Amino acid sequence: MTSLHCPSALLPNGWFRNVRLEIEYEGSIVSVESGVAEFGAERAAGPVIPGMPNLHSHSFQRALAGRTERAGPSSDDFWTWRDAMYQFVDRVDPEALQAVTAWLYADMLKSGYTSVGEFHYLHHGPEGVAYDDPAEMSHQIVAAAKATGIGLTHLPVLYAYSGFGEEPPNASQQRFVCDSDLLFRIVDAIAKPTAEDTQFAIGIAPHSLRAISEDMLEDALSALNKSYPDAPIHMHIAEQLSEVEDCVLNTGMRPVAWALDNLDISERWCLIHATHLAGTEISRLANSGAVVGLCPTTEANLGDGVFPARPFLDAKGRFGIGSDSHISVDPAEELRLLEYAQRLLYRHRNMLQTEEQPSVGAALYTEALKGGAQALARPIGEIAVGKRADLVVLDSENIMLTEFEGDAILDALVFAAGAGLVKDVMVGGQWMVQDRRHHDEEALTAAARKALQRTLS
Repeated sequence: MTSLHCPSALLPNGWFRNVRLEIEYEGSIVSVESGVAEFGAERAAGPVIPGMPNLHSHSFQRALAGRTERAGPSSDDFWTWRDAMYQFVDRVDPEALQAVTAWLYADMLKSGYTSVGEFHYLHHGPEGVAYDDPAEMSHQIVAAAKATGIGLTHLPVLYAYSGFGEEPPNASQQRFVCDSDLLFRIVDAIAKPTAEDTQFAIGIAPHSLRAISEDMLEDALSALNKSYPDAPIHMHIAEQLSEVEDCVLNTGMRPVAWALDNLDISERWCLIHATHLAGTEISRLANSGAVVGLCPTTEANLGDGVFPARPFLDAKGRFGIGSDSHISVDPAEELRLLEYAQRLLYRHRNMLQTEEQPSVGAALYTEALKGGAQALARPIGEIAVGKRADLVVLDSENIMLTEFEGDAILDALVFAAGAGLVKDVMVGGQWMVQDRRHHDEEALTAAARKALQRTLS
């Protein structure tokens, strides 16, 4: 049993002083008391908040961060970026995937993310050649999570087509192709050995409506409900206007409307991006109980558009955040950009507060905690009995926290200091980051540098 004394901590019903946490060996919180002395307990070095779930990651894309920012001969958009990504993807072998993913996951921990949803579609070798073990690349993701200590919800991707109308995949997409049978061979290969490990969860990710058929989706959901009835389901949707237009041409409906009409969209679902919502899609999606997975830095980098966050929150919609392509790995930056996009759109300040929470930083942070925990289907996102001890300790010595207390601390985190405020990070009761350094930082960085030099040369 571990005892931790927090000078102040964000609990489900607000901030409290002198909070003592008792954490059992396997990593769950078994007792939370406030207003108690610190005698006999380790002392946290500053305010303690729940670690943020990162609900959407393509880990290998971290290797491309900063490498696609030179204008080409024609207009750049999401699709030209995707072509650049495809040119790189064939260079990624299992060793490189594990090294880059572990480096990324360590950076996530240092910034205050304590769990991640890995939307994993890199299944095969170059040109689509199958590995002897169909879960080879998924095993590398799990190994990276174990090496760094981050919590993982693994989401193998169902992928078959290059576009609506069941267009055959192009040569660059052969590494992604996966039918329902292969998908569940991968799922089972990851789920069984991690079944008793509370750091892991499993789900599936039908890539997008353009990349699968209706029959494939129906088969996959049926198999999931039979074998893993509580597992989460993540899917890209309505990220690009051209995607919406193609969906209308092929189905007669916009993608979110099609999903709401034809699928049992519920609390198990996380719809990634959903950037282009219109009309009743906003309220219908909010009422479904599904989480929208927002990735503001990636959505801005790719020129996707601006999610209608204010009307979605007015409809009581749920959201979480992800770093997606990892051009930024900082939950505060994702939340800040989410708010600032609304300010630019409406030309007004302090847009995303809630009725219960006038502090915008606190409203954004706490709502993203709830949505992220739901989307990753793990007992996280709160400092409460029965939840994982996934904790972020902010640096009380940082000048940016001078005279900040309570919810104002989260305003400082989101709008002023960002990940620079993060000092120590605990995951499942174990310190993974102390004094801003991951416990295995040098080795992880060296392995990633070697992998980058080999794959990018």
